[in-house]
Amino acid sequence: MAQSVAVIAPTGAPVMTVPLVFALAGQGCAVAFLISTITVLLVALNVNQFARISSSPGSLYTYIADHMHPRFGVLAGWALIIAYLGTAAAVSVGVANYANVILRDRFGFQMYPLLITVAVTLVAGALAYKDVQISTRLMLWLEGASVALISFIAVNIIARHGWHPDFGQLTLEGVTPEQLRLGLVLAIFSLVGFESATSLGSEARDPLTSIPRAVKWSAILAGSFFFLCAYAEVLGFHGETQPLDKNPAPLHLLAQKAGLPPMVGTLTDLGAVLTFFSCFLACITAAARVFFLMGRHGAMHSILGETHEDNQTPHRAVLVSSLLAFIPAAIMASQGQSLFEIYGLLGTLATFGFVTVYLLVSAAAPIYLRSQGRLTPQAIGISTLAVVAMGAALLGSLYPVPPAPYSALPYWYLALLICGVAFSLFQTSKNSSFARE
Repeated sequence: MAQSVAVIAPTGAPVMTVPLVFALAGQGCAVAFLISTITVLLVALNVNQFARISSSPGSLYTYIADHMHPRFGVLAGWALIIAYLGTAAAVSVGVANYANVILRDRFGFQMYPLLITVAVTLVAGALAYKDVQISTRLMLWLEGASVALISFIAVNIIARHGWHPDFGQLTLEGVTPEQLRLGLVLAIFSLVGFESATSLGSEARDPLTSIPRAVKWSAILAGSFFFLCAYAEVLGFHGETQPLDKNPAPLHLLAQKAGLPPMVGTLTDLGAVLTFFSCFLACITAAARVFFLMGRHGAMHSILGETHEDNQTPHRAVLVSSLLAFIPAAIMASQGQSLFEIYGLLGTLATFGFVTVYLLVSAAAPIYLRSQGRLTPQAIGISTLAVVAMGAALLGSLYPVPPAPYSALPYWYLALLICGVAFSLFQTSKNSSFARE
């Protein structure tokens, strides 16, 4: 549960993702989160068809490779790697943004964002290298406290509004289909990672029970929380001169409007720092497990398929994951790009990877169930709905063409995916040649 919740990073959505979705979808922000939750829950039901009987590490890569075709597995593996590392890179600048908000408000100075991302990478990498169990459990409790605090602020905002529905949001007043579809991609990004508990495999306690439970309930609870926050934030910013998407710390203003002391705003910023750090740690942990299993299968260099003699962690895969997550954020931050812009761009890029894998695993579920003699009309219906929903989200992000620089992201994603798959196919063929010799 800690692994899935950490990658979802629930505190991160109210402080960074909701403003970005509002910038794209306007008053359709909350509805975009509602649609994304239903869509992701359909995928979760398909993932659990595998998670109930398989505790192999490697997350969805294993399920797709075993029940479709090894080449589809390679495709899924690289899509997951891009997804997890893109998310890690995005949230590393989230740590920098909110750490600087706290430093500015409380101590009157700020740090160079690149230094903060270096610190995040080193500390998280060291934890993942040694043992993530203690740190993820601590982060789960801290995340729970932060979610409770933000929910309290949101409920107070709604109560001050008088508990009557904001029909402008619920009826999508003034929202075009194009705005809604653009917001939907980022809303889905806020929920991706619910499946990452599957990457731990037999490392989890009672995995065939605990992992499916974590996959389903992390999606349901996080989605409900995001809808509440999006609704309350849009409601709370009605009539403000500075719109929601232009405010660097929206929960500060909402805490003030709810009549709460200034320290509450600072605590939400601290919660954001912790949740983004936890997400970075969970993402490099999940990516390392995918690297590890692909190394074992010959789709990566075999050195990545080794574990540490004492820690029993895929230590080399962790080091590679940490470095690859750091590079894009460091390059973009050093070029002076806005931290919110970096978060939005890398988050959208990562979403393409998640959507690709969710499409593949939803298509693989009925194939697997048929091989087990357990295929039912209900399972076919859930699989079909998930494929259609994810396909629509993917196509909606491509056409009509979104504004620059988001218009270039599909091409960057496709280029990275093709390069990764080509490398793995070459590596596989080379290993097969060595085996024949």
